[in-house]
Amino acid sequence: MTRPEIKELMNGILSRQGKATVDEDAMLLRDVGFRSLDFSELALRVERAAGRELNFDAALMRSIDTVADVLNFFEHATQDA
Repeated sequence: MTRPEIKELMNGILSRQGKATVDEDAMLLRDVGFRSLDFSELALRVERAAGRELNFDAALMRSIDTVADVLNFFEHATQDA
């Protein structure tokens, strides 16, 4: 999946919760209100859109702090799957 596609899914999750959508990749997830449960929902949506189960690097997941980190994580996961 592409970064814009992943960001669109992420913004859909935020929007449904009444939160502002993100446009700046440097935004911190805590400032956006994107929680671990939201990350899990995004993972399921990315898997569904990609049409396959993805393998995730747990060590990399611990270092996710920004919107860009989320986009990089899922972009990498969908390319390697």
